[in-house]
Amino acid sequence: MSQLRDIMSTDLCYCSPQDNIYEAASLMKTYNVGMIPVVENGALKGVITDRDLVIRGIAERKPNSMTVGEIMSDQVVSATPDMSVDEAAQLMADAQVRRLPVVENNQLIGVVSIGDMAVRQPYENEASQALNEISETHNPNVSSDVQLR
Repeated sequence: MSQLRDIMSTDLCYCSPQDNIYEAASLMKTYNVGMIPVVENGALKGVITDRDLVIRGIAERKPNSMTVGEIMSDQVVSATPDMSVDEAAQLMADAQVRRLPVVENNQLIGVVSIGDMAVRQPYENEASQALNEISETHNPNVSSDVQLR
């Protein structure tokens, strides 16, 4: 059974809680990612997602100069590098997240995503099952008959 350290991404970009949200959005564009870990002194403090930027920033008419710390998600589910891929997939499904920061000794050392699992042959099923569970119950407050304009 493989561990997350075998498949996680370790070449990470991150920002600090003091950075402004424009910088976070620019990092997302540059690195083509939807989540940036928020780190202070190497320790994971939270994450900021493209959804955070839209819902807590733009939709609330917040200025681009507002800090990441003001809109980041600070209740973050994380994993350890020795966690199995199966355990991580189940954790992602339970928490309804597609990306999971990997922390060791209180320091961010990597990120694993559904995509990391999906592109590796032995883990395609775990990725598929986790994605199904994430999508299945995602945002239960929205009616399926909502009209889009």
